[in-house]
Amino acid sequence: MDKAIVIRPEFAPGRRIIAVSDIHGNLNFFKGLMEKISFSPRDILVLVGDLFEKGADSLGLLRHLMELERTHTIYPLCGNLDGLVLRFLETSTLDDAVFHSYLHDHPESLLRQLAREGRFEQIEDLPRLRADLLRTYPDVLAWLRNMPTILETEHLVFVHGGVPSLNCMEELERWGCMKNDDFVNQGHSFPKWVIVGHWPVTLYHDHIPSAAPLLLPERKIASIDGGCVLKADGQLNALILPSEDSEDFTWQAYDGLPTMVALDPQAPSADSVNIRWGRSYVDILEPGEELTLCRHRETGRELYILNAYLRTCPLTTYPPSPDMGPWCEDSTDYLLPVSPGDRLKVVAATKHGTLCKKKGVTGWYRGQLTQPL
Repeated sequence: MDKAIVIRPEFAPGRRIIAVSDIHGNLNFFKGLMEKISFSPRDILVLVGDLFEKGADSLGLLRHLMELERTHTIYPLCGNLDGLVLRFLETSTLDDAVFHSYLHDHPESLLRQLAREGRFEQIEDLPRLRADLLRTYPDVLAWLRNMPTILETEHLVFVHGGVPSLNCMEELERWGCMKNDDFVNQGHSFPKWVIVGHWPVTLYHDHIPSAAPLLLPERKIASIDGGCVLKADGQLNALILPSEDSEDFTWQAYDGLPTMVALDPQAPSADSVNIRWGRSYVDILEPGEELTLCRHRETGRELYILNAYLRTCPLTTYPPSPDMGPWCEDSTDYLLPVSPGDRLKVVAATKHGTLCKKKGVTGWYRGQLTQPL
C-alpha cells in the first residue's frame, strides 16, 4: 500500500484558518459557504478531503478550485473518494472488483463527468476510458496527484479519516488515513488538534441528530463532516480559527434550506432517538398520508417517520446486518427547544408539524412559522 503523503507548511501568524471537509461535488453549497464566511485571499483554506463524488457537480467544483487557487491560499487534501478517482486514472487493478459496478452506478462521478465533457463517455471498455481521460485531462491528473494525505503545522493536523498517532505519520498507509470509519470512537487523544472529516458527525449522536462540528477539547479532536449531499438535512461546515496558534474555534454552515421565524415557544423533548445510517431498520406499524408510525428495530422505539424517508431497497449497513426489510433515511422524534423569534431552517413541512434545524440540530417544531425570509 502507498504511504501517507505529509506536508508541513508554515502558516503566518494572524491569518484566519478555515477547514472544510466532504463537499462531495456540491459547488452551490461551497460557494454559499465561502460567501457566508467572507472568504478572502488573507485566509488559509484547508479542504479536508472528499471534495468530489456523490454530488451533482464535481467537475464544476474542481474547475472552481483550480481557478480559486490562483488568488487564494488553498490546501486540498485527499479523501477516500478523491483517492478512488486517482486510483482509476493511475492503475487498472480495481477495474473488475470496483469500477465496473461503481461507474455504472454513479453517473455523477467526476470520471464520468469528465468523459461526458470530452464526448467519449462509455463504461464498457475501461482501459479505453482511462486512456481517453489521461490524454484529454493531464491537468486533472496532476492536480489529483498533488493532493497530500496529511497537513501538519505546529498546533494542528488535518487528515480526512484520521490517524492512530502523530508519530512517524509518513509510515502510515495512505488509504487507512483517508478511509478511517468511526474515528472518534476509537479512543485516540493527541497533543495537538487533529481535524477530520469522512464520518458524518450525526452518526456519533444516539439521541439528538446534530450536524454541527464535534469538538472534543480533552482529546484534541475536531470532526467536521456535516453530511453535505449524503443527508437530506446535511450541511457544509466551516471550522474557523483566527490564527494557527489559537484554540478559539467557531463555525459556520451552509445548508441551502429556507429560513423561517418561530412564533410560538416549545420545550425540548426529555427523551428522543436519532435513527441514522447503518442502524435504520424499522417495522411499519401504521401507514399515514404524510407520516408513518414505525418501530425502530434497534431500540424498539415507536415514532412517526416521513413517508418520503422510508425505503424498501437493500441497505448496506455498518456493521453488516443479516436482517432485511424497510429502513429509513435519518429520522428522529426530537422536539427542538424554540423561543418566539428563533430562526429555523425548514427541512420538511407536514400537517402535524415541521421538521426543522436550529444551530445544526434537527428536530420537530409544532408551533407556527412565518413565511420564508
